[in-house]
Amino acid sequence: MMALKFHNRVGTLVTLSNNNCTAQRNHPTQEFNNGVVMSAEPLQDNVPFEVRIDKKVNSWSGSIEIGVTTCDPGTLKFPISATGFREGTWVMSGSSILRDGHSVIEEYGADLDQLNEGEKVGVMRTTDGTLHFLVNGIDQGPAANGIAAKVYAVIDMYGKCAQVTIVDNTPGTNQENDGISNDVASQLANEFLTQLSNQIVNDLTRNVEALGLDTTTPSANERLTFHERCGSLVKLSNHRRTAERRHPLDEFNNGVVMTNRPLKNDELFEIRLDVLVDKWSGSIEVGITTHNPSMLDFPATMTNMRSDVDVVGTIMMSGCGILTNGKGTRREYGVYNLDELTEGDRIGLIRKSNGHLHYYINGEDQGVASNETPATIWGVVDLYGMAVKVTILDRNDPNYSNDILSPTQRARSIFRQYPDMYDEISSEEAEPVERLLFHTRCGSHAAVINNQRTAHRPNALDDFNYGVVLTSRTLRPEELFEVHIDKMVDKWAGSIEIGVTLHSPNDLDFPSTMTNMRSGTWMMTGTGVMHNGTTVIDMYGQNLDRLKAGDRVGVKRRGDGTLHFYVNGIDQGQGATGVPPNVYGVIDLYGQAAQTTIIDHLDPLSPDADSSSISDTEELRFHHVHGQNSTIANNGRTCLRPNATGEFNDAIVMSSRPLRDNELFEVIIEKMVDRWSGSLEAGVTLIKPEELEFPNTMTDIVYDTWMLSGAAIMQDGSTIRNGYPLDLDAVTVGCRIGIMRCSDGTLHYFLNGADQGAACSDVPHGVFAVIDLYGQCAQVSITSGSGVYPFVDNNLPQSDQAIMSPSSSDVSHRFSLCCGKSITLKNNSCTTARSNGYNNAIVFSSDPLKRDEIFEVRIDQVCRVWSGSLHIGLTTLAISDTTPASIIPPSALELTSKLTWLITGSEVRKNGFVIKENYAPALERLEVGNLVGIRRVSDGTLHLYINGEDMGVAASNIPKNVFVVVDLYGPVEMISVTSSCSWDPSLLASQQSQSITSELAEAAELEAEEEFPSTIGFHANHGKNILICNGGLTAERTESYNQGLIVTSQPLRKKQMFQVRVDHLTPRWSFSLMVGVLGFSPEKYTFPVSSMAIKKSCIMIQGNAVYNSGCKIKENYGPNLDDLQVGHVIGIMVDGESNLHLFFNGVDQGVAARDVPGSCYGVVDLYGKCDKVTVVPNEDSGESPEPQYKDKEKAEKENIEEVLKEKQAVSESILGTVVMRPCEYAKTCSKVRSLMGIPDGFFLEQQMTCYCDSCHKLRAEDLYLRRGEPPREYSVPLGWCRYILKQRQKAPSFVASDKWHVAYYGTQLEVLRKILDTGDIHACSDQMGGGSILLPQSVAFTEKSRPDSSSLRQIVMSPTIRYTGCNEFSPKFKLLDSKTKKTFHVRVALQVWLKPGSYKTGPQSLGLTDQIDPQFSNNELEWSTKEHGSVLLHGLLIKIENL
Repeated sequence: MMALKFHNRVGTLVTLSNNNCTAQRNHPTQEFNNGVVMSAEPLQDNVPFEVRIDKKVNSWSGSIEIGVTTCDPGTLKFPISATGFREGTWVMSGSSILRDGHSVIEEYGADLDQLNEGEKVGVMRTTDGTLHFLVNGIDQGPAANGIAAKVYAVIDMYGKCAQVTIVDNTPGTNQENDGISNDVASQLANEFLTQLSNQIVNDLTRNVEALGLDTTTPSANERLTFHERCGSLVKLSNHRRTAERRHPLDEFNNGVVMTNRPLKNDELFEIRLDVLVDKWSGSIEVGITTHNPSMLDFPATMTNMRSDVDVVGTIMMSGCGILTNGKGTRREYGVYNLDELTEGDRIGLIRKSNGHLHYYINGEDQGVASNETPATIWGVVDLYGMAVKVTILDRNDPNYSNDILSPTQRARSIFRQYPDMYDEISSEEAEPVERLLFHTRCGSHAAVINNQRTAHRPNALDDFNYGVVLTSRTLRPEELFEVHIDKMVDKWAGSIEIGVTLHSPNDLDFPSTMTNMRSGTWMMTGTGVMHNGTTVIDMYGQNLDRLKAGDRVGVKRRGDGTLHFYVNGIDQGQGATGVPPNVYGVIDLYGQAAQTTIIDHLDPLSPDADSSSISDTEELRFHHVHGQNSTIANNGRTCLRPNATGEFNDAIVMSSRPLRDNELFEVIIEKMVDRWSGSLEAGVTLIKPEELEFPNTMTDIVYDTWMLSGAAIMQDGSTIRNGYPLDLDAVTVGCRIGIMRCSDGTLHYFLNGADQGAACSDVPHGVFAVIDLYGQCAQVSITSGSGVYPFVDNNLPQSDQAIMSPSSSDVSHRFSLCCGKSITLKNNSCTTARSNGYNNAIVFSSDPLKRDEIFEVRIDQVCRVWSGSLHIGLTTLAISDTTPASIIPPSALELTSKLTWLITGSEVRKNGFVIKENYAPALERLEVGNLVGIRRVSDGTLHLYINGEDMGVAASNIPKNVFVVVDLYGPVEMISVTSSCSWDPSLLASQQSQSITSELAEAAELEAEEEFPSTIGFHANHGKNILICNGGLTAERTESYNQGLIVTSQPLRKKQMFQVRVDHLTPRWSFSLMVGVLGFSPEKYTFPVSSMAIKKSCIMIQGNAVYNSGCKIKENYGPNLDDLQVGHVIGIMVDGESNLHLFFNGVDQGVAARDVPGSCYGVVDLYGKCDKVTVVPNEDSGESPEPQYKDKEKAEKENIEEVLKEKQAVSESILGTVVMRPCEYAKTCSKVRSLMGIPDGFFLEQQMTCYCDSCHKLRAEDLYLRRGEPPREYSVPLGWCRYILKQRQKAPSFVASDKWHVAYYGTQLEVLRKILDTGDIHACSDQMGGGSILLPQSVAFTEKSRPDSSSLRQIVMSPTIRYTGCNEFSPKFKLLDSKTKKTFHVRVALQVWLKPGSYKTGPQSLGLTDQIDPQFSNNELEWSTKEHGSVLLHGLLIKIENL
């Protein structure tokens, strides 16, 4: 048999060696492809062609690919990868099988991407023409049939794979290998039996030693105590057998103690852990040292001790590891973690006579910790972190517990301590539950420790990503995956991210951050939720980036497929729907997050477990942690400020546990002093007392805190409401003050048992009560009236402790006293009028809007002398009656310091930028008596009401606690409030619509009554260029190449085929039909120009790629739809597992996308060539293509909630920038920009827009836009990349961006830096640029000879880059990349804002006869100006012409 070799002809980067048996890819860390090799001869039947992976690199994703091909290597032009082969090629890539580059089997066998160096992979053709692949000699089964007789083996050293060697499979070698394998197996078996025997002997010996330890101490030997010399914060007692750290809540170290004498061989030194505090991370550390305590300068912590090199000076057990001389020598030791021990646990150590050091936890030997222990050693205990107090135990003491508890016995003891838990779960009958742990396979910068319960980034100060860690198993239904944040670093931005994924940790190619995953992944990051790398909820819950060490974060998939995230045990609400079962929990230790530990909810005594359920029923007391000027007395029921006449603050106290819903926390004022101003302040906070760094006063806290100070309600340090009925500055001795967080999320205060009404809403569950003994208030005590009351007013007690809520239905909204300088308030601040001018007339609501509350005003006076319209909207700017009016700008459009949404005219603006046009009837048309209302709906959307009629969603993701802002701009001069605080939306004047709930119920009934049609037609709502005919079964694009979106009239059922036939093509266009599914109702949806611009739930197939919400998720899938011909039939179907399939002429092309939404509509985009299609009826329907009508009324009511929640795509800037991942052209332009040497300080971060043809089509932008007052047209800089410049001018740039015109200025590299340095084109106009280099230039003048008329040179610009981007204005120059030796041909230009009226329009001056830009006449291409300050730089444009 001929020896197997590689063919001499190979890929361009391959080098052969070892007699053509070894192949390696050159420059493997710089190049990832062009590594294809083939067998020298065709394969012989039933003889595997096998290679061994010799070398891998970690620079790339993907790895080795193997297969067979009918192509002859002698004549073949080698492709860059094996998947590029055609004409009868089968390749195994990852775990998939591809035929001629197209996937035929998604999941075949082992994943080749996961193979390591030394592992083998092979391919074999059998005599019956079946193709088999082998991994490490194991047959993966038949992969394909009908393989040609003459095929060559193909190996692609792709991605990580850098070198392979052919494995010789000759019979002689195999027999030899078999013999070797048998010898190795025998040797391993013998070694195993030997180790097993030794283990049995060691276990028997260990038990004898444990029972026969030295329990008698010679009377001549001194009893073990702690040495009198110890750490600076240690206090010794009990005849120096007890050590305690002073100030345990203020200090965490300087608690080192040592034994009074050296330890003897086989002498047990054991201590009991008496007291722990829950404030710090880390805990007790125990060990031995050679340092004499009499001469030792005690360190802050014993792990800081250093000794001479090669000398064992100090050995400490810290956490679950062993440290020698301060350096880790064993990461995992024993079965216990010292940081997880509880009060009463015992820790001991023995130096055996053979020099081995053993630790004992609760009497259980943990094994050898060190083999080389010095002879003379002292015992050491470091009272670090949580550890406060320990006592040395004596085995001769009759009370000494000699129990050796196994983990199972410890678990049983837990149930004995908690009989209610013991009743539910019998320790003998309970089924074993696999604990939720971290998987050991994780990101490259992460590590899993502590018996897989803890994950950390060991070098958190050096790296910030690649910290992804998954759970070891999938989550069970309703199982909470929760982690405790152990450590944080302050170096990076961003923090922990948590979620779930369908990817197994064994198969996942771990990304740098989990939000880069494009399939099967849901993550909470910051305040938002992302699905497959795309943000689906912007403002979701508490900001994860603000969490600290000690906080908890979790995720749970519920039985209905919804995903909920938790922060410190608080459910943040529904974060996602349709999440399939069998998902893994995942955390991303990103940025500041350095270490987390899984909270074991099966162990209620776990230090990480939430103990709220255990302590929830205990009686309310004041917490023992409090402000430094306060004291707790009377068994935790009384708090006082002892030096009340000398100190007025630093006296904050909190409840001992979180308040339950509807639980009243009430205190009585027992003492006041008449020296200070201000008095008691009361409220609630989410911050735990142990984690709070107590400020001078609680109103200094800027997060998760709600306080009543005087009569003002404050949230996070800012006033959100004034004039609350209860004024704490007016209370006296004997008054009872109560706080209650109600089950509806409102916060109520009580005075002498009387409810003062809701102070604020949306207060989360689990808050602690806060009392601030401020100013005059010196002492309070908790009353017996505290407790839980039913949340119904008439059921509450009516005695002197009655809790009554006065009706507030007649309390009107009012305007804040903080208003514009032209505003006059009347009628108790319910009416406002503009006294003069047309602006400076902004007013705000006095309080933030409540959930679903409407603030409505009536137009009282209009003056048509002025133009413009009323502005109304919402702002996050915190306003109170005492806010200075100086912060209010002349116009509401200038409110940009805080998030502000305004409706002006018929537009919706966010921070001054237009986000929606033609939203509602123009507000310029308002007349006297018209009603205008604004409402923030509970789903976070903004709605406008005109005369009681809802105009629909104006904006999305509106945060809570927003104030109404109204600008009496232009003709509207007077308005009055008509709404009240308890406003019912159903009582609005002229409101005719029924409630959404009743509509949904009616729609559900109709859906239940009607039978779903087997053939579905097209929906009545479609793109503007679409004509529907043939009874809703045929769609035709009537003009242009886009605006051709059509959707099905009904959602697709599972396993229901939807097919269309191509009826007509127009060859003059490029690209063609796109198909897919839409995850929301098309009712009332305004379709974009292309399906690629749909940023909501939408999966589309375009060409041979699959896109999710415009982002590519799969390539080389199915046939290329751009090559469709008339008569071809294209179909889609969602299978029973929510996978999307594409069908071409009835042939299934495999899974295109997974996790498709449950209720989805079919989408067809008649784009480019394809302009007409007809629905093909299903074969089992027995129907001809006849109209299929559904009740229109029912269709209008379906999924109405989703329509209300639909997000509006917001432009990132006024010039149409959309956030996208940079393409290759954009990356090259950015590289060229850096080669030009322009500092990054000139540019706004991440403000780059690529206008290459692909990116422009993907954004579906128009080629020409309009801007300014009056509007003028300008072209989009197609083919260029734009980088937004920082504004240098003192004048606000938004004035220019909104009202000035857009133009382009061509320049040269030589003068570009000077223009950017000065920010003025005129300053550089004497040099080249701004005019044709071929045209006569103006005469140069000195400063003394310059005529008055030539003070500034005329600057030439144009509304189209086609003109100023040509050679005459922007000459091409060359840039050399010294690293790659590549030369780039580059042009530069500037996009500028041009002041209207400051320039002249003239003809082109280049003498060209052809029209330069089809949109502009050659007679209006030059815009010229001499006026200084009339041009503002906006962006740098770069174009590369030799790519």
